[in-house]
Amino acid sequence: MGISPDEFRSALGRWPSGVSVVTSLGREPVGMTVSAFFSVSLAPPLVGVCLDQKSATLPVILASRAFGVSVLSTEQWALSERFASKADEHLRFLGLPLADVPGARNPLLEGAVMHLDCLLQATHEAGDHLLCVGSVQIALSHPGEPLLFHGSRYHRLGALG
Repeated sequence: MGISPDEFRSALGRWPSGVSVVTSLGREPVGMTVSAFFSVSLAPPLVGVCLDQKSATLPVILASRAFGVSVLSTEQWALSERFASKADEHLRFLGLPLADVPGARNPLLEGAVMHLDCLLQATHEAGDHLLCVGSVQIALSHPGEPLLFHGSRYHRLGALG
């Protein structure tokens, strides 16, 4: 007895996650919104992202062997929508300011609370997704509050007590 994708998506909606945009650079910059971004190791510094195998971003990451991560701020919920929409993928970067990060191989979004620039170290098949493990080459944090996603809505942090 299995569960349907809709049942699984509904259950996972109860798990709050940060909102990030994963990017890479081929002939043009590509990127997509992800909630499945996580730390893997401190020594060496490794992160993981799970990318839909049908995404336009994944083949560019596999070819370039590099990806960037921009953890969005609460002010950037519209960017999350822009990079999540399948419509007009080729227009995602049009008019969008990029962060000036010396030495970065990948486009990083201005205004994010964190930027990582990574080299692709390993991939692992995971159903309809591919788990990409990146070796972090640059890690920068910036002031601001991270954007959260929970129950199909955007949220901000709120301290308890």
